[in-house]
Amino acid sequence: MTTYKVIYDRKNCSGVAACNIVAEEFWKMAQDGKADLVGAKQVGDDIWELEINENCLRTNLEAARHCPMLVIKIIDQEGKEVPFQRI
Repeated sequence: MTTYKVIYDRKNCSGVAACNIVAEEFWKMAQDGKADLVGAKQVGDDIWELEINENCLRTNLEAARHCPMLVIKIIDQEGKEVPFQRI
């Protein structure tokens, strides 16, 4: 099964909660008003990463698509960003 990585730049999150609304099983709002990517590991300066399979891709692409701050990216196994149309 193909895997992908959701890359989340939490420090630039504005707390709109669009990700939480469209993908609540992956995105939860934290006490500080920003989103948390459930099950993710911190890999940099407030950069979080979660490996997902193709069954979870569509849901997380919707979260990325609805994010007004553009802080969610999804990359494939080759390290290329998975394209999607912004709202």
